[in-house]
Amino acid sequence: MLGLPKGSLESATLALFAKAGWKITQNSRSYKPAIDDPELDGRFVRAQEISRYVEHGFFDCGLTGSDWTLENQSDVLPVCDLIYSKASSAKSRWVLAVPDDSPIRSVKDLAGKRIATELVRVTNEYFKKNAVAAEIEFSWGATEVKVPDMVDAIVDITETGSSLKANKLRIVDTILETTTQLIANKTSWANPAKRAKIETIALMLQGALNAASKVGLKFNLPKAKLQEVVTTLPSLRNPTVSPLSDPAWIALETIIDEAVVRTIIPTLKSHGAEGIIEYPLNKVVY
Repeated sequence: MLGLPKGSLESATLALFAKAGWKITQNSRSYKPAIDDPELDGRFVRAQEISRYVEHGFFDCGLTGSDWTLENQSDVLPVCDLIYSKASSAKSRWVLAVPDDSPIRSVKDLAGKRIATELVRVTNEYFKKNAVAAEIEFSWGATEVKVPDMVDAIVDITETGSSLKANKLRIVDTILETTTQLIANKTSWANPAKRAKIETIALMLQGALNAASKVGLKFNLPKAKLQEVVTTLPSLRNPTVSPLSDPAWIALETIIDEAVVRTIIPTLKSHGAEGIIEYPLNKVVY
């Protein structure tokens, strides 16, 4: 049984599984998706709850944030990090934030104040670590709108910081960095067949993420230019080199970061490369 996050991560998770090779379809009102793999059965639940269901054995494995595993103090096995989110491929942060015009500059200034958050246990630990006595209350959502009228500060999760800025909030400190993880029930992990399936899921999901920022590149090149091109373009280190029917020419194929393609292709052209083809990748497995 596979636990899938319902809510903000849902669309990104479905897209990741599709790229990894699994088609997951669902009715908008159903929490039980159809998966094109007879060995997999899944359920959509809130990411906040998945680690508990994995620990208790209802799910053999699941995808959730490392923050919620920590918040729930769940005894599970982290299989791998999967750095993706609803808006970016960067880690998310739980931050302590206050209104832009607040006199509060550090956590020490929040002694005796009220703070709202969904991450209550972790936030309490943070304030204890800093020897600050404050009132931490649970927030059911829309936490940004509660300051300054209802609370003095919030602890909320952010990817880009744009939502905080839009609500005229200023970050005082970062409490925790978090990323999505594939986690496993320890009893399920001890079962050879289940472990093999979980490891396959991890391998394919990581391969799909590895491919997200890369592309394949192949082209023909005068053989005499090979060393010059490889030396000039570090991203082409150890490319696959194949002979062509014309002994004076070779074909090269490599994988590079998509961000550098716009500079590499003109340079290749200037070295005499022809038939340059860029193509997308679904998975890159190291």
